[in-house]
Amino acid sequence: MTKRHFITVFAGSADHLAPVYLEAAYRLGQLLAEQGRVLVYGAGKTGLMGAVADGALEHGGEVIGVINDDLNKPNLAHSGLTELETFRDIQSRQKRMLELGQAYIALPGGFGTFYEVCEALTWAQLRMHHNGVGFLNTNGYYDPMLTMLDRAIADHFIYASHRALYMASSDPAELLAKLDDYHAPADLSHWVERK
Repeated sequence: MTKRHFITVFAGSADHLAPVYLEAAYRLGQLLAEQGRVLVYGAGKTGLMGAVADGALEHGGEVIGVINDDLNKPNLAHSGLTELETFRDIQSRQKRMLELGQAYIALPGGFGTFYEVCEALTWAQLRMHHNGVGFLNTNGYYDPMLTMLDRAIADHFIYASHRALYMASSDPAELLAKLDDYHAPADLSHWVERK
């Protein structure tokens, strides 16, 4: 088991969410702080972004926010972060979040979160990183996506060996333990070397 120190979290910023989502995000942030890990995330102060950051900060954790200039506004950006990195565009921001992370967790979210977690999986598939990707499946939120990924494997759009690139749990502590136990598949080269 290798403890992953920098955890990049992808999360929605929408307000008016059911408490179960906010509580799970806050608990993840709390666990990251208690376990001496660093939270890397999109720097938002609302929704699950705000909840995970507050959970870490209120328990003495270190939080690195990564944001693009268009979103770096007082009504959107968290003002209490340990460190804030800003970028001109969303692609540079996303690249930095992936570079900093030693593991990735997708909390429930919308288009932005889906984009982020799919890019993390794509980078893993291309061996641009060797880190695990986890879905925090609060309230069964990711059940449809996990079913879709299973279908993509069954219909041969995704290699069966690539199923090992991601994991899911509804429990934040269990998901962190799974990510610590993660070992990148030994050989994914057939994906880029096929004839």
